[in-house]
Amino acid sequence: MTSIAITLPHRLPETLAVGAFLKNTLCAIQGNLALITPAIGNLDSSETIATFERAAAELIRTLGLKPALIAHDLHPDFYSTRWAEGQSSPALAVQHHHAHIAAVAAEHGLEETVIGLALDGFGLGPGNQSWGGELLLVDGPDYRRIGHLAPLAQPGGDLASRQPWRMAAAVLHRLGRDGEIAGRYGAQPGAAMLGHIIGRNLNSPPTSSAGRLFDAACGLLGVHLVADFEGQAPMALEAMVRRPRVLKDGWSIDEGVLDLLPTMEALLDRDAADGADLFHGTLVAAMLDWVCQAAEATGIRKVAMGGGCFFNKVLRQGLEDGLAERGLIPLLPKAASPGDPGVSLGQAWVAALEAGRAR
Repeated sequence: MTSIAITLPHRLPETLAVGAFLKNTLCAIQGNLALITPAIGNLDSSETIATFERAAAELIRTLGLKPALIAHDLHPDFYSTRWAEGQSSPALAVQHHHAHIAAVAAEHGLEETVIGLALDGFGLGPGNQSWGGELLLVDGPDYRRIGHLAPLAQPGGDLASRQPWRMAAAVLHRLGRDGEIAGRYGAQPGAAMLGHIIGRNLNSPPTSSAGRLFDAACGLLGVHLVADFEGQAPMALEAMVRRPRVLKDGWSIDEGVLDLLPTMEALLDRDAADGADLFHGTLVAAMLDWVCQAAEATGIRKVAMGGGCFFNKVLRQGLEDGLAERGLIPLLPKAASPGDPGVSLGQAWVAALEAGRAR
């Protein structure tokens, strides 16, 4: 893999960004150029951390970089956060989904306010909340959350990202159908007690994650109840899509919260292929409705979209085409990844605009 160079609309203060925890990259802004390193990996091993440190040192040395700010994730426990806070330059925390949208803004050279639709598996929000299905107003170095997916319990915490049946159980709990969990998933260890565990809020933090909503759909349809890696089940579900269909009254929007519970309930009576069509078609329609309501309320027409869920071609194309048909301007990543490798670009862009504002 090679570095990615992105030309920015004008010269900006020098910044360094240390990226996301998963699929980590670094990004430096110097002059009117942003340089993203090749993917380093997940910062969960001593080997990867050593690679991260070497890459940071080489980037600083090669460019002669003197960053006005070093941008890092909001999560205080990430190694990258501790590294950034230990450097001589001031550190700046940038929320994960703000960074996803800022990366798109950077590639398109936009410093104006945009609507941001950030869809992924996890990013820490303020107050230690688990985010991942976010509607934002992003104005350069600033952002405001104007909507999110209705939260679901995530029983077992991170374990649920690799065991979609757990997210399906969370849907059954929301529907008041805890008694069906054991019958549907009895072969899974702990299934009989999971409804009780969710009900008592034991290791079941709420999440607004779009990735976990995809997992829930997979669990309800019996697609990879237990996955070998995060994202395996949603990718398999996407591959089943033939003709996306929309469930009438399959969602509601209340004060910016998009709730697809009626759609999730409808999946219980479908086979996997039919459910894949219904879930994808309704999800796209619901999100178009959601974004268009925000556009009407704000008068903003440009919609930047980022996050790992945009690797899903059905979702990406459906939203891009649907927004354009409704007179809005969809913006997607170009050279940078829509997923976590692109986060460092967004962090660096936010830091550069913040440093420029402080001058």
